[in-house]
Amino acid sequence: MRTEGHDHGMPLPLDGVLVVACEQAVAAPLATRHLADLGARVIKIERPGRGDFARDYDTVVGGLSSHFVWLNRGKESVTLDLKDPDALADLQRIVDKADVFVQNFAPGAAERLGLGADELRREHPRLVHCSISGYGSAGPYRDAKAYDLLIQAETGLVTMTGTPEHPAKAGIPAADIGAGMYAFSGILAALHERERTGEGTALEVSLFDALSEWMGFPLTYAAGAGRAPQRAGTSHPAIAPYGTFTAGDGAEVVLAIQNEREWVRFCAEVLGDEAIATDARFATGSARLEHRDELHAAIGRVFGSLDGEAVVARLVAAGIAHARQRDLVGDEGVLTHPQHLARDRWRTVGSPGGEVPALVPPIGLPGRPLRMGPIPDVGEHTDAVLSEFRKT
Repeated sequence: MRTEGHDHGMPLPLDGVLVVACEQAVAAPLATRHLADLGARVIKIERPGRGDFARDYDTVVGGLSSHFVWLNRGKESVTLDLKDPDALADLQRIVDKADVFVQNFAPGAAERLGLGADELRREHPRLVHCSISGYGSAGPYRDAKAYDLLIQAETGLVTMTGTPEHPAKAGIPAADIGAGMYAFSGILAALHERERTGEGTALEVSLFDALSEWMGFPLTYAAGAGRAPQRAGTSHPAIAPYGTFTAGDGAEVVLAIQNEREWVRFCAEVLGDEAIATDARFATGSARLEHRDELHAAIGRVFGSLDGEAVVARLVAAGIAHARQRDLVGDEGVLTHPQHLARDRWRTVGSPGGEVPALVPPIGLPGRPLRMGPIPDVGEHTDAVLSEFRKT
């Protein structure tokens, strides 16, 4: 892994943009980390003492939390007790110079502190103000607790994930990630609009709205069919064959056959029996769904007679969509995925616990490496930042 420097001396799209973030947990820090990667200066306001509570989720990355390491590189940490009028005045001085203000306080807290969108934008009309909450600023759930699992449950994602017998939460914080990415894209759109109009704007993003949008397929299906799609593990409620199949040596191979041409080719060249494609039970997509168990048994008999490499070789030769179902660690894990290694996607960045691994961000700018700065310690930049803004 290569160590990524904080500043390449190369211009990035958000160079010169100042972001002030009263943030914690996942959604808001994810949005602002992407802004930092693109060159923005991000000043992260934390509570004195332990700071962002995501710092304490675990200690597995050199004594640091894996969530915090993932979400907070390239930021400056300033600790302020916002119940103290002097500290609040310091924050106001920093916000006076900001292009973007991001907050994910509890509903109503920003307004009580004088940091609400109406008040700040009245004083700073060019400011882009982004509020991230669980359920939005109105409605009966406005003040409800909104942890990721709870939002997954309320939006129905849990009922769509898992096996027919056992629903499950997604293995990543899907609601937080969705809200963070909508906040990120909304801020970029608002900065673009400001270039044309000279005016900032107020944005509101909620975890509930973000994940409800991500539930668009099953919600639309349910609206049309009057029932929810069937929960099917790695299979698909409307496509077959689709999902994980096991080779004779235990290797797991994932299929995603989505058109009739590919289905016919799969039967002839991978299963070695073109008659399966015209069997009345499997001849159409709806028939394959109705006879999914029999279809899977037919595929399993062939795959079970081969090892994983032989199955993959047949699939590659036939041009059939497939993947290996990988663990995160191990010789064939995602950490050492050949695609990551071939494209040099891993870096190390500095942190209070030493060098830590980080994936290169997915937004690629040819010839301009994104800024992957170090992870800050709690309050590491407080004195320097406060001194800077007290002078201006």
